[in-house]
Amino acid sequence: MATKIRLKRIGRRNRPFYRIIIIDSRKRRDGSAIEQVGWYNPLEKNKESNYNLKEDRIIEWLKLGAQVTDPVNKLMKRSGLALKWHLMGQGMSDKDIEKAVADWKKDRDKVIQDRIKAIQVKKEKAQAEKAAEKVAEEAPAEEAPVEEAPAEKAAEKVKKLQLKKLL
Repeated sequence: MATKIRLKRIGRRNRPFYRIIIIDSRKRRDGSAIEQVGWYNPLEKNKESNYNLKEDRIIEWLKLGAQVTDPVNKLMKRSGLALKWHLMGQGMSDKDIEKAVADWKKDRDKVIQDRIKAIQVKKEKAQAEKAAEKVAEEAPAEEAPVEEAPAEKAAEKVKKLQLKKLL
């Protein structure tokens, strides 16, 4: 039987929630599943806690030949399960695999922290630019009367010319 590891949508309209299931590839998206191996909530803001995978069961099904769909593969990459499966395919020992996955998780944590810092720096720059714009808006307001003086002189000249034409 050709099995797939894919998402099954549940939840109400505009509030999606997915179960990660093992299903025959010929069945429809929301058909009856062979086994449920996790869940995924795309509306959750924290991307590290918006899914749950039963890694041991997924590995067993992958060993039996189940195919993974793209969305589930992305979740597996995010959790490190895809790396674990890749290393198992290369024939590495369990200790080496666990060490490699632990190193990957440390690097991933560092990358996430760097992204958070970059976002904070970007927000601070935006706030600084807004503050600079406010200061710039206030400064020309003070200089504006100086610039209006030549305009007033021009208006007076126009009025004098109009009066001469009338006389």
